[in-house]
Amino acid sequence: MIYRELGRTGYRVSQLGFGAMRLPMVGEGEAARVNRELAIPMLHRAFEAGVNYVDTAVGYCNRDSQRVVGEALKGWRDRIIVSTKNPEYDDEKTWWTNLENSLERLQVDSIDIYNHHGINWERYTRRVEPEVSRWMLRAKEQGLIKHICASFHDTNENLVRLIDTGYVEVITLQYNMLDRRLEEGIAYAHEKGIGIVVMGPVGGGRLGTSSPVLEQLLPQVRRVPELALRFVLSNPHISVALSGMSTMQQVEENIAIAGDPVSLRPEDRAAIDEHLKRLAAMADLYCTGCGYCQPCPNEVNIPFIFQKYNEARVYGLWEPARRAYREWQWVSGKPADACLECGECEDKCPQRIAIRDQLKEAHQALSTSG
Repeated sequence: MIYRELGRTGYRVSQLGFGAMRLPMVGEGEAARVNRELAIPMLHRAFEAGVNYVDTAVGYCNRDSQRVVGEALKGWRDRIIVSTKNPEYDDEKTWWTNLENSLERLQVDSIDIYNHHGINWERYTRRVEPEVSRWMLRAKEQGLIKHICASFHDTNENLVRLIDTGYVEVITLQYNMLDRRLEEGIAYAHEKGIGIVVMGPVGGGRLGTSSPVLEQLLPQVRRVPELALRFVLSNPHISVALSGMSTMQQVEENIAIAGDPVSLRPEDRAAIDEHLKRLAAMADLYCTGCGYCQPCPNEVNIPFIFQKYNEARVYGLWEPARRAYREWQWVSGKPADACLECGECEDKCPQRIAIRDQLKEAHQALSTSG
């Protein structure tokens, strides 16, 4: 296993971290719980291979993830850096209850990396800076947590603003081969001594599948999930790449990748950069996601549908795009064929896309199985 410095925390962390968000489950609905017979051996195998960073949260795995991590930590606590999160920003009593529950479920006296869960600049300025930071600092003074950190969902500009506050020591954020919006901020964080932990190195599963397009990027790396993880690990400004592993096979594969001292050569990364820029330009020809076409009179989310369609036809990611399209309809979205063909969107589109025709194409392509 290869280790990196985690900002100014003093920790040396394995470049592969175990994200305990997608542990194997048993049961249905609200009764579903983590399958301990599968999950704990997976965690132990990762620990044995040198993985020393595990990340969980209050709500993961139907609120059962922290308990399983705590069970797996028995006999390993002094060798593992534990990260968890607190999602509360309004009620102080609930915030402290979350912390107390996390300590009990993880079976630890203190939490190494304690995160504000899902921070953005508006939330930082409105809630954290004036009030919630006091609770966090008090918890640190009491020895209940060791380092004040945050998981982050916002723009590159606001990432830099958060870094400049000097408040957090580690930031967990999204970064992968297809989403590099925060790359400049990641480099700035490294320069300022802030540890960067990446969630979603395989794009939340989008890059965990096959793609004839992406499989041709590098001859020596034929599988897309491996390419995606190697791409993230090739960034020297990143400390840890969290993988949400759900099978022992994934654990073994990721251990092997993270143990390779050459994640990607500079020339490999340059080749990927050039190819992805060409693909992104192709996607922009279809739809830039500007959102000017919204709102739709019949509430069809045109940018979302075109985003999924472009991921499929430009990057070859048909399986995850079709799955996302199905799930969108199940939860709240209307399918592309709900278009009333009024034409309002086309009048507003700066690229003059034939939206009505492309919605029909998208619906047919994303609704087709196989």
